[in-house]
Amino acid sequence: MSKQYKTVSLSDEQRIALEALCRRRKVDALVWKRARAFLLLDAGEDAGTVCRILDIGPTVLTEWRFAFAGAGLSFFGLKDYSQRQGHLSVVQEQVVRAHFTAQPARNADEVCAYVLAECDQNYSTSGAAKLMRRLGFAYKKPQLLPAQADEAKQAAFIAKYEALMNGLAADEMVVFSDAVHPEHQSRPAHGWFPKGQKTALKATSGRKRLNIQGALDLETFQFTFVEGEKINAQTTRQMLEKLERNNQTKTAIHVFVDNARYHHAKILQPWLDSPERRVKLHFLPAYAPHLNPIERLWGVMHKWVTHNRHYATFNQFTEAIFDFFRKTLPEK
Repeated sequence: MSKQYKTVSLSDEQRIALEALCRRRKVDALVWKRARAFLLLDAGEDAGTVCRILDIGPTVLTEWRFAFAGAGLSFFGLKDYSQRQGHLSVVQEQVVRAHFTAQPARNADEVCAYVLAECDQNYSTSGAAKLMRRLGFAYKKPQLLPAQADEAKQAAFIAKYEALMNGLAADEMVVFSDAVHPEHQSRPAHGWFPKGQKTALKATSGRKRLNIQGALDLETFQFTFVEGEKINAQTTRQMLEKLERNNQTKTAIHVFVDNARYHHAKILQPWLDSPERRVKLHFLPAYAPHLNPIERLWGVMHKWVTHNRHYATFNQFTEAIFDFFRKTLPEK
């Protein structure tokens, strides 16, 4: 076997390049093995010795030899032994970026197919993923927005909100209010688990849930909430009364709410219209939950309390939810 490698010799340029590659602190193990194999052969080592040193098979060394003969130094760093997976030019990258900005790719295979068809370059799926990240893309899931949303009304609301905040007096405050109904259910979520170990989360029987109505101050992160058998005009009034009671020094408490029916309930109006009332309701545009920041708090609550967590009893579940609002939120 050694005789067929006697003709392997490197030019000075190739030898210097491969020696530099082997001295790099961070280099792919496969690339390092390829470079070291040809340096050893060039130094006069026989094929059998090279295979033993690098722990590779003789057929692998044969494949590397023929690949190197055809590709030269560009052979090092390729995932396969061809010259097909080259780098895109600046113009080609601009074309790829523009195309997928206008028509997002659903997966790396679509990127591979487009680059092959338009740029005559063959990328692996991992190479396509790296290419997309280099071009400024991220693999993520888009959020759904209601089709009925009125952009003009949303823009008007944002302008009104900004005007309110710019003119807010020192003795006034703004909160965002909403209701949440966490169910006593185990919620599987992505996480880091021991590799090779089957991972399972105990399910929870029953459909019990909490009904919480809260208000969040974005300046201080003060969270005011009440809990009831169901959310209605009475719980809304209780929560608003608690807001006034907890903020005695405020002359006006601006509360942003959605258009739930209990916020417009007739039995609530006399209380809201009372002369001593400091609470003032402001209504969000219809179909615009993304304009209510408290929605993000519900997401944080679930990540902290319910994701990959099992509570054997409803009381344990309730305690964990309230502990998040009363301790974790103000402390962390």
